[in-house]
Amino acid sequence: MSLLLQITLFLGASLLLVPLLKRLGIATVLGYLFTGILLGPSVFNLASDPEAIQELAEFGVILLMFIIGLELRPQRLWSMRQSIFGMGSLQVGLTGICLALLSFVALQQGIAASFVIGFALALSSTAFVLQLLTEKQQLNTTYGQQSFSILLFQDMAAIPLLAIIPMLAGTQSTHHGIAYFAAIVATFSGLFLFSRYLMRPFFRFVAKSGAHELITAVGLFIVLAVVGLMDVLGISTTLGAFLTGVLLADSEFRHELEASIAPFKGLLLGLFFMTVGMTTQLSLFVDAPWLIIGGALCLMLVKIITLTGVARYLKNSWQNSLMLATCLAQGGEFAFVVLSVARSEQVVSQAIVEPVVLMVTLSMVLTPIAYWLMNSVILPRFSHSKVVPEYDDIPDQHHPVIIAGFGRFGQIIARIAHIQHLSFTAIDSNLDKVDFVRNYGGQLYYGDAAQPEILRAAGIEHARVFVLAIDDIEDSMNVARHIRLNYPNLKMLVRARDRHHVHLLRDLGVEHIWRETYLSSLGMAYHMLRDAGINEDDAYKSIELFRDYDEKLLEQQQHIYTDEQKIYETHRNALAELEHLFASDAQMRQPPAGVDLQRGLQRNRIDVARDEKDDLK
Repeated sequence: MSLLLQITLFLGASLLLVPLLKRLGIATVLGYLFTGILLGPSVFNLASDPEAIQELAEFGVILLMFIIGLELRPQRLWSMRQSIFGMGSLQVGLTGICLALLSFVALQQGIAASFVIGFALALSSTAFVLQLLTEKQQLNTTYGQQSFSILLFQDMAAIPLLAIIPMLAGTQSTHHGIAYFAAIVATFSGLFLFSRYLMRPFFRFVAKSGAHELITAVGLFIVLAVVGLMDVLGISTTLGAFLTGVLLADSEFRHELEASIAPFKGLLLGLFFMTVGMTTQLSLFVDAPWLIIGGALCLMLVKIITLTGVARYLKNSWQNSLMLATCLAQGGEFAFVVLSVARSEQVVSQAIVEPVVLMVTLSMVLTPIAYWLMNSVILPRFSHSKVVPEYDDIPDQHHPVIIAGFGRFGQIIARIAHIQHLSFTAIDSNLDKVDFVRNYGGQLYYGDAAQPEILRAAGIEHARVFVLAIDDIEDSMNVARHIRLNYPNLKMLVRARDRHHVHLLRDLGVEHIWRETYLSSLGMAYHMLRDAGINEDDAYKSIELFRDYDEKLLEQQQHIYTDEQKIYETHRNALAELEHLFASDAQMRQPPAGVDLQRGLQRNRIDVARDEKDDLK
């Protein structure tokens, strides 16, 4: 079977199996691994030459390292230095040492082999963890951000680990003499100068031609050229790709490069994982099941213990520490890469690589199960052991206004109502906030507005206005849905966090919606234009024109907000038309009046907006 036919067969099988397994809750990486196992010699034996395909698939790892380098801008590294280098180095160091000692004792490996195995297993799966956190909508949580930081350090740690393997193989010292390292320094210095003075001007030259597809060609050319140069010099190709990405991280073409190369990276990485699956010997699992299962469980247990200890040492809560440890408990794709290189350099034997690869694969399979157990079974038991205060009994005072949510949005509304001697009932589920307000004599009741009995106790049947200012989008939608179904005649004023929240509320038939921070951002934009030297008429005209156009755009996107591609197209078309309007209406003048704040108070308009996520609490 020809190489082209094999690749076609593998891609076709992945198109069928990976989406099917993903619907069952199995991560994409595991889907590729299972596809490779099915096509490999252990099952259907459709792969006659997996090594030839693996040479092509390894370019997926190279492109992955290039994109990782693109993400590591010096400013970002500096801002995240404590979590990346502090927590990341402690995790990799402690976990690697523990696993190396276990390899030395339990697997009876030499020092060099134990070192490689231990630190290879200390690395978690970047693609797997990020996908898991994204699917669970936990990437912006504390442990989600810490997981991302540790994964960044692990990605960087994989580079020197790959570079040191030839030294552990006992390669002649003349190969790594002064001249060799001088060549490395000269090469990287040349790459820095090339990126600064030639690469970026060349990108600009290509971009001005209007042929945007050439940007992809330039990106691939640079990566492959650097990889070829590294290969000639005997330097790690992944290290070369990584450093090339770092050198282009501050380029204005970084995002376009990343978007162009990402599809190639994804496909080739999928092919790489399939080749790993093809070379996996399932017969080992049949012959020694307890070795594989025990090794996978031992790997996860060691990583959970060390990660929890590191997180607790850095003063994280028990909940964040345990969730962080569970997310990063598995072995990763870099274990496959490192072990593959170590096997080719004869640092680790084939007989030990095969069961270790099976352990890593099994740990990835078990991680979603461990995550569910930790999040749904173990942690709730600890939290339920604490005394949970009961919600307040709200007196039936029949106030005309009910305010649900006493955050920064609801507080302003409550203060204005208080100044006007307008009685209201305020409800919030944050007990600390409730106690703080009560200390100053304020009336704030502890309760969950998403519960119907709380709303009835607050006198919703007698209220004239219901202000919905809850932070959480899901809770806000539940309350809005309940009120629209059970109290359709109640005047409801809803705070929306972003444009998507507006679309969801409009689907429910909510009319009066205020998007966060829109008026304040327009006011700041007006003063920015004035301070930049634009006259009052043009500044006011620009603000009002943007305001009208944004509302029009919001209406257009109501029917397509679930389609990301169409949303992108409407944004792009809207910006082009808006630029045209700015130019064509320059002669029109209106009386300078600044930003008309009263417009934001009109009840029949959706004016006050926020497109970014709230700050993490």
